[in-house]
Amino acid sequence: MPDCRICLIEDDEVMGGALAMRLELDGYVCDWHKTGKTALAALRKTDYGVVISDILLPDTSGEALYATLQDEGASLPPFIFITGHATVGQAVRLIKRGAVDYLTKPFEPDHLLAKLRELSNRREGGVADPDTLGISPAMRAVEELLPKLAQSPATVLITGESGVGKERVALKLHRLRAAGRELPFVAANCGAIPEGLLEAELFGHEKGAFTGAVRTRKGLFEQAEGGTLFLDEVGDMPLAMQAKLLRAVQERRIVRVGGETPIPVDFHLMAATHQDLKTLVEQGRFREDLFYRVNVIQLRVPPLRERREDILWLAGRFLNQTPGPHKLLAPPAERALLEYGWPGNVRELKHAIERACVLADGPLIMPEVLFETPPAGTLDIPGGTLGNYLAGHERDYILRALKACDWHIQETAGLLGISRKNLWEKMKKLDIRRNAPMPPPVLA
Repeated sequence: MPDCRICLIEDDEVMGGALAMRLELDGYVCDWHKTGKTALAALRKTDYGVVISDILLPDTSGEALYATLQDEGASLPPFIFITGHATVGQAVRLIKRGAVDYLTKPFEPDHLLAKLRELSNRREGGVADPDTLGISPAMRAVEELLPKLAQSPATVLITGESGVGKERVALKLHRLRAAGRELPFVAANCGAIPEGLLEAELFGHEKGAFTGAVRTRKGLFEQAEGGTLFLDEVGDMPLAMQAKLLRAVQERRIVRVGGETPIPVDFHLMAATHQDLKTLVEQGRFREDLFYRVNVIQLRVPPLRERREDILWLAGRFLNQTPGPHKLLAPPAERALLEYGWPGNVRELKHAIERACVLADGPLIMPEVLFETPPAGTLDIPGGTLGNYLAGHERDYILRALKACDWHIQETAGLLGISRKNLWEKMKKLDIRRNAPMPPPVLA
């Protein structure tokens, strides 16, 4: 939606200036109004794509302004309300009137930008790009690396905790390699297939090879011909099968169970694991020669607790994917999501949103329907608001990045995944100076 014009209504100089600048840096055209009167005049004559309005204005309220335009019968753009004093009743009232969302101050600009991208997809009649992995710097770094990996036939080992989305990363890499061609993507969870069936599942079998083999069946290697074979949880594969896998990968030939004729196979191999394969090698539970075969290029997918910018973005995506009336997260629910440790990562978040959509009585999702029991893995939050907590972490992270880059601004901006101008603004806002002492690590 960067080609649309945004009407920003915010009387606070600091908040309004920061939002207007951030929107323009992201490619939006933004008209910033500090009163309801000037905003109302502009909305009557300008075709805006989105309105972002504070509720408490010096001459009126954002809600009253919205009602006035509705009473005039105007065709209104989507309204997103922002406020530091929202109540559940007010939020429900705004949503019933037709507002698309509301945010409680303080909020992360990336959260607002994610909502704008969602609105853009709705306006174009489409859905969010299913291949997008996240909006956090960590996931953007992963996405930037994938096109380079797609140019190489080398085996990629994707590591990360259970539930982080390793298969989604593998699928995106496969699509980049396919470059628009319809090539197969065949996935197998090595830890979920019983050991006695794993060989037949991977290599196929001939008719009569064992009881129940009433016909010849191609295995996953043959099914992946010309495309990608993705072996998830490869660290759980039995040692005997590891030897057969190594031979197939080296020779690019397989023999079906009960067969004698080698069959050539052509495939890209990707593997994934939540375990440390090197440690498994040292323990004698994973073959060293196979380790070096699958670990040509290693790609780590960080856990959700290390990329907290993705939490609300992912939650919004899952809300849009859930059938039934569209629901929104109330600010207390958003805070609960941000504060939780997510040991089950993205998979756990998806299940929490699905549960909440079923149990929520109205259009707003409250914290009590997100979790079956009060979460024990919430983070220990220092005293103060969520905004102060996030700002403290941001300042700590930027300072350490600057020190790592010897205070070279361009290099630090590249490391952080932001523009040079954005970095200067953050340094000014957070009072970051070169002669300032390094803070102790902020514990989460």
